[in-house]
Amino acid sequence: MAAPAFEEFEPARDCDCPGCVHRRRTRRRPLSGRLAHLPATRGMAVVAAVSAALGAVTTPAAALPCGPSPHRQAVPGDGEPDTPQGAEAPLHGPGGKPAEPGGVPAPRITRSAIIKRARSWVTAKVPYSMSRYWTDGYRQDCSGYVSMAWGLGSNQWTGSLAKYGVKITKSQLQPGDILLYHNTANPQNGSHVVIFGGWTDHTHTSYTVYEQTPPHARSQTTPYPYWSHAGKYVPYRYKGLLADGNAGDGASGGKTSTAFPGAHSFGPGAVNAYVTELGRMLVARGAGAYYPEGPGPAWSEADRRATEAFQRAQGWGPEETDGRPGPRTWELLASGGGRDIAPGGDGPASHGVPGYPGKGYFRPGQSNDHIARLGAQLVRKGFGRFYGDEPGPRWGEADRRAVAAFQRSQGWRGGAADGSPGPETWRRLFA
Repeated sequence: MAAPAFEEFEPARDCDCPGCVHRRRTRRRPLSGRLAHLPATRGMAVVAAVSAALGAVTTPAAALPCGPSPHRQAVPGDGEPDTPQGAEAPLHGPGGKPAEPGGVPAPRITRSAIIKRARSWVTAKVPYSMSRYWTDGYRQDCSGYVSMAWGLGSNQWTGSLAKYGVKITKSQLQPGDILLYHNTANPQNGSHVVIFGGWTDHTHTSYTVYEQTPPHARSQTTPYPYWSHAGKYVPYRYKGLLADGNAGDGASGGKTSTAFPGAHSFGPGAVNAYVTELGRMLVARGAGAYYPEGPGPAWSEADRRATEAFQRAQGWGPEETDGRPGPRTWELLASGGGRDIAPGGDGPASHGVPGYPGKGYFRPGQSNDHIARLGAQLVRKGFGRFYGDEPGPRWGEADRRAVAAFQRSQGWRGGAADGSPGPETWRRLFA
């Protein structure tokens, strides 16, 4: 019997058969002779012939066909993401010809639409490639996948996606946000970006991921933030995010809802139609001075200050006037109840002293506009030497020492000059 002919082969990049996987990982020297990388039926025949001739036992792995395998689950140490990517580029039209990017830089889209788009590639098992483009015009790598899910008018890469989002914290993550790692030293080595699909456990140690990675787009449970480079993935939220159920622009049209949308809809990093609606309601209640350019969908310091002013106008204490809208604040704004913000005022007087908010605002860990205003007045009164830089909104030792010095300048001693601004300190300081 003639010896079978063998032919060396180069493993296909998008093939997940055991032979190609092993070949890519080891890259050992080629075996002597020639081994054909044949279709499944011919490959099995050759294996059978070799086994018969050499007395070898055909392994199940050897009999598997070559080509994309069913969805494979990652395991601990799933490893360095092999995700080289292309650069910024326009969408590609029929035949791979570049087409001008359409729409605005950050088109509006809802979270549910982002996840729906992400699932479409997972369902189609779009193969990973840094040089090929899917039928929708997006590049088939990890950053092209996020560009597609976010509905961007172009193909971005890990070095440019951040400009379309705002940094958020782990506690703020919601479906449709991303986790981004850009290796600036070597972008092609380890850089990766994935889409957050929701927590899978109450301890928030694992989540559902949507990602484009060899051999094809997949969704599975993944440890937070990722299998590798755990300290380098940064959460981002898309700037053009719309609240689900609002098909129009968040800055136009009527109200989103009279029901409180939840505390997660407000605060640093929040971008949605509820923030815009909050601003509109606050302006209607006398907070127009806080919005020189009008309310918008991205949470800002103007939103916090305006909310705080409305809460102070209700006569609430320090714990309730934190600048973050809760159910009670939202209910009053949505129903038109409560008191309006006084024109040019600073809310109801505390201890009979106009503008004095109460001692609760001047404690370690507090951060608010009253502290910044106090510091600025102390500097104007000649007590700026205690501040290395300009006074800020967070209470610190510099504030306490400056207040104590001012109190001593009034002839106070002992506990009366403790550095804690009371109503009389405030009255004299701003007299």
